[in-house]
Amino acid sequence: MTTSSPFEVVSPGRVNLIGEHTDYNDGFVLPMAIERGLRVTVHPRRDAAVVLSSDRGGEPVELDLAQPIQPGRTDWARYAAGVLAGYQRLGWHIPGFAAAITADLPAGGGLSSSAALEVAIAIAVEAVCGRPLSPADRALLCQRAEHEFAGVPCGIMDQFAVTFGREGHALLLDCRSRDIRHVPLDDDGVAVLVIDSGVKHALVDGEYAARRRQCESAAALLGRQSLRDVKADEWRAKSDSLPALERRRAGHVLTENDRVLAFVAAAGRRDWAEAGRLMRESHASLRDDYEVSCPELDLICEVAANLPGVFGCRMTGGGFGGAAVALVETSRAAAIMEQLRAAYRPPTGVEAAMFVTRPAAGGRVVA
Repeated sequence: MTTSSPFEVVSPGRVNLIGEHTDYNDGFVLPMAIERGLRVTVHPRRDAAVVLSSDRGGEPVELDLAQPIQPGRTDWARYAAGVLAGYQRLGWHIPGFAAAITADLPAGGGLSSSAALEVAIAIAVEAVCGRPLSPADRALLCQRAEHEFAGVPCGIMDQFAVTFGREGHALLLDCRSRDIRHVPLDDDGVAVLVIDSGVKHALVDGEYAARRRQCESAAALLGRQSLRDVKADEWRAKSDSLPALERRRAGHVLTENDRVLAFVAAAGRRDWAEAGRLMRESHASLRDDYEVSCPELDLICEVAANLPGVFGCRMTGGGFGGAAVALVETSRAAAIMEQLRAAYRPPTGVEAAMFVTRPAAGGRVVA
């Protein structure tokens, strides 16, 4: 491929099986790239502009590469702008290109559409420039773009999952060391079901940042730089000294880290009943201690808990809406989806969108 030839980039969404709000606390997460995501058709241009268009409507957006790109946009293009600014900051000369984006991923559904877009644009930039960043550096550049241009102080999970996804595997990520381990999820009898609540989440409304501050406060009160540094015996001895809010927030993070590692062990044994139990515990902790769920997500998880063939179900993503994820028997997936839709529709008035997915490969040039 030359920089003068059109090409396509595929960038998946991600679903987090377990390990929520642990990433910015230097903890453990277990996401996987999914089979839905973005496809970006890239046509190099002769000028110094990046022109973005989306199949979801609206006028194309033009970003001028002749000058440093600055934060300040409030539309969806801010994620792409942040990525372009990151490469400008590295001193790269970026040729102009047009990027036509198509998606089968719900925006605001908690499936990391923003990270999918960031990684897609990063891969496009590297292709038109004819030089790569390392995958880890690319993911970190995209994380910084989200911090600076979208105002979301996210951890590294989303960008790493979209970058390092491997077909048939989840990704165990240590968010402190950035070590990754691909965990096989190749049992044909088990599938991952994603259920969109229809409630769009907005992580820039302050609640996400508030949770991060509360965790930092808890760590400081315990005399630690991060909650990752708090040991089990120390927590037992000192947790009662924390204000109630910080105690609940920290309690979720510490127990969630344990659940991630226990889930990985259960998956290795193909003990899906135990993996499902850990997912249910995770949701209860997110609902009660971290307070990032919502009635619609709680309803989905309550209904799912009583359906044959569902091992476990939990909210996934930052919360305040978005999606739930369930581990289900493949042979019963269609019936489970029908029963969930029937139970969800009357109290909410929403026809819940849902789909079964397998772990997918990360972002890449495909043509």
